[in-house]
Parts: sequence; C-alpha cells; structure tokens
Amino acid sequence: MASVAASVSSCFHGENLSSSCSSLFSRATLAFSPSISGNDFNGRKRFMVLAKRLSGLEEAMRIRRAREQQTSTPIKRRTPLRRLKVSPRLPVPDHILKPPYVSTKLLPEISTEFQIHDEEGIARMRAACELAARVLEHAGTLVRPSVTTNEIDKAVHQMIIDNGAYPSPLGYGGFPKSVCTSVNECMCHGIPDSRQLQDGDIINIDVTVYLNGYHGDTSKTFLCGNVDEATKRLVKVTEECLERGISVCKDGALFRKIGKRISEHAEKFGYGVVERFVGHGVGTVFHSEPLIFHHRNEKPGSMVEGQTFTIEPILTLGRTECVTWEDNWTTLTKDGSPAAQFEHTILITRTGAEILTKC
Repeated sequence: MASVAASVSSCFHGENLSSSCSSLFSRATLAFSPSISGNDFNGRKRFMVLAKRLSGLEEAMRIRRAREQQTSTPIKRRTPLRRLKVSPRLPVPDHILKPPYVSTKLLPEISTEFQIHDEEGIARMRAACELAARVLEHAGTLVRPSVTTNEIDKAVHQMIIDNGAYPSPLGYGGFPKSVCTSVNECMCHGIPDSRQLQDGDIINIDVTVYLNGYHGDTSKTFLCGNVDEATKRLVKVTEECLERGISVCKDGALFRKIGKRISEHAEKFGYGVVERFVGHGVGTVFHSEPLIFHHRNEKPGSMVEGQTFTIEPILTLGRTECVTWEDNWTTLTKDGSPAAQFEHTILITRTGAEILTKC
C-alpha cells in the first residue's frame, strides 16, 4: 500500500497528472487480472487491493479538482516581495553565553547525534522553549500594517537579551538578524528589513533562543489586518497539520508517521506540502538528526523517550517549487503563491509528546 500512496502523491505534486495516474491505473489492472484464475481467497484479496488503488486514484483526482477550484478563489493581489534596506546586526552583551557557531560565518554541519536528555537537560530545554514561546507571543502583538520587519527584529532581540539569552539565528551561517520574518510568498528564512507590513499580509515569525546552553525553537504565522479567506484558511490548516503531526509522536513511534499525517490533512484542502525544508533535532545543538520530513516518506527510524526535535510544516496555496534569493537565505514560492508555517519543539515521552514551546 505504501508504494501506491507514493504513486498517488507523485500524481498530486507532478504536472502530468493524467499520464502519471494512467500508469498507476495500468499497474492496478495488471495486478488484478491474474487473480481471476486463482482461488477465491486470493481473488477477493486482490480485488480489495485493486479497490484501494482505484480509491487512491479517485482521491488524487479529487485533490487536483480542489486545487483548481482554490486557484480560482479571489485572492488579494500583493506586490511581489523585494529586498529593502537591511540594518546592521544588533549587539549582544559580553556576559551572555553564545553558541559556538557565532565565531564563524560558515554554516554548521547537521549533527548526526540525536539529542536525548536527562532530567537536568529536560529542565533546561523547558526553560529555553518557554522563553522562545513568550518572545514569539510578544512579537505577534507587533504585527499590524505599517510596522517594519526590522522593528519586529529589534523587539525580539531586546526581549531575548533582557532575559539573559542569545538570539540563535544571529550569526548562524552568517545570518545577519536575530529572527526570521517570512511574509506572504516567503516560505522561510526571511531576513528582516525596512519593508512595512501591509493590510492583508501574512507573516511567519521564527524565534529561537539559546539559554544556558540549550536552544528553544518555535514559529507561527500571523495575520496582518484584513486577510482574504483563502489565505486565512491556508494558515488555519497549516496549524492543524502541525497539531496532527505532533499527535502521532511517542516513544517507539516511527518518524515517517509525522509526514503521513500532515500530508493526509493538507491534501484534503488541496494544499502543497513543501519537501525541501524539514524539522530537526534541537537541544544543545541548533540543528541535528533526526531530520523530520513533513511529506509522505519511507525514511527509517523511531522516536525515543527524552528526545527533542522540531516539527515545522510549510504549506502553500499553489505549487511547492521555490526560489532562493542571492542572500542564500530568503526562500520564496516560485509561483508567488502564499505560504504558511507553524513550528513547535517537542519532547518525546513514554505515552506521547510534550509541546515545550508553550507559555
């Protein structure tokens, strides 16, 4: 059944839906035909397989129709994003503990070690994540027309250092600001600048703090003023996808269940799930294994009690292909359609998952 699901997924994401799905239909027919000459049990079994495959084909077609209907829904036309003035990076007091990557502009390698914590480590993770959640909540109160993303960066930076923490994005691989602000068609990693938010914008604010040697990472997409219904629905469903991904997490659960659950919900509304960007282990290291794929996948691995990682799906109203600006950070949807993202850091427990980035 997994191979059929992958085929249906490729039908959904690819351009040549009819040809891809025709080959899927052909494979299902070939699989069914030999069962006619077999015993009744095998015949019934293969008939059920065929029925499921045809059901998957119908679902792919339904998703395609839903997307076509959504693209015809009136969406407020926005001026495409462009880079405006980026102010100098803000200073951090000497007494604040800084992560090791700050001393170099090189992008750190993804650590291969899973981050599994003892009681002290969990307590420190809770503290870092609770601060990140409070900072994000405060940043959200600043979202309104005429406010610049640079002003949001300044407020985030000040609140983080006032609490004795370091803004993790600052200096990570040369990133020049203390928070990521991704507006409208920007999928992620937007660099704050002098652009003013406009009525009808959406903005993802991605906050990570480094407190007492531990990172807490979270993000949320906020509405600015009067946002059109189609985009509001995208934001709502993206948050629901995050919640559904978290709901399958517990000690011993397979990581790939996260992507399956997220994809199932997104596809009900005809949304694309971006595959390029993933969740990650987080703790004393900013980014580590495991990598958390938000789309359907067959990646191996299971969760372990005491482990912390992020889940952070990005959904698009249009296609999922992206382009990255010359700054090597700012990544936009190629077709200019809106994108939304939500993120939590979670702790795996024996019976489920604790969301750490709540306040």
